[in-house]
Amino acid sequence: MTVQAGKSSRYRRKEITAAYLFIAPQIIGLTLFVLVPLIFAVVLCFCSWDFMNAPQFVGGRNFWNVFVFDGDVFYKTLLNTAIFILGIVPLTMIFSLGLALLANQKLKGLSFYKSAFFMPMVTSTVAVAMVWYWLYAPDMGLINYLLGLIGIEGPGWLADPVWARVAVIIMSAWSKMGYYFLLFLAGLKGISSTYYEAAEMDGASFWQKFKSITLPMLSPVTFFIFVMLMIDAFNMFDLAYIMTRGGPMFSTYSLVMYIYNQAFQYFDLGSASVASIVLVLFAGSVSAIQFIVSKRLVNYDN
Repeated sequence: MTVQAGKSSRYRRKEITAAYLFIAPQIIGLTLFVLVPLIFAVVLCFCSWDFMNAPQFVGGRNFWNVFVFDGDVFYKTLLNTAIFILGIVPLTMIFSLGLALLANQKLKGLSFYKSAFFMPMVTSTVAVAMVWYWLYAPDMGLINYLLGLIGIEGPGWLADPVWARVAVIIMSAWSKMGYYFLLFLAGLKGISSTYYEAAEMDGASFWQKFKSITLPMLSPVTFFIFVMLMIDAFNMFDLAYIMTRGGPMFSTYSLVMYIYNQAFQYFDLGSASVASIVLVLFAGSVSAIQFIVSKRLVNYDN
């Protein structure tokens, strides 16, 4: 019995060692690229550093610079980020789910449609932004030209503060929906057809089947997509930066763009760190609320 217990104990230790070796890359990556930079950012909130000289402790001056001295611009970035979230997330989810519902039917050339919808995700961000830039051009842009054919005078998409936000939201939703369309389509394929057959025998309409079967069964996928889109919206940077550089009048100036400019244009790492911590707190709070609410709304018992 003692020999068997010793062998079992050694085997157990080998299993534990193997398990730690498997998760070691993830733990090392999390520590080096998340925890250490986060701790360093917290330290820099109280220091002045320009990449060249040694950091110097300045107390709460960086907080004063961000929240008071540069407050008008900073609070506008928070407003813009909130607007991007409220626009990009629902718009992308609605169109992605709509495309998935269409692609879930028996259609000819379905593989072509899937590839076409996914194409924006594998296309260069710069190329996408430049194409949309010319689509939005006020004088020779295709969008305003088509609007003019039906007697509508197109807006100054990238020159007007309100329409510039709308333009960025539309372009961002278009560029993202191909990826989330595939996730929704995979979720729809996982729903058994027997549920719909039973509903049809009871005389259920399309809307009744969608509301009572599709949405509840699709709730785990929907929740995952919602969380990922929220993270994407919080990190809005590349498309807006290429299209507008935050203009006009800071109307598309996102929080990540503010952090980037403070760090790499003005070389003020302290202020950039303060804004970064604000971003982490906002994103973390929203994610925590999402997971709390998901316990009531998400059905994992499918």
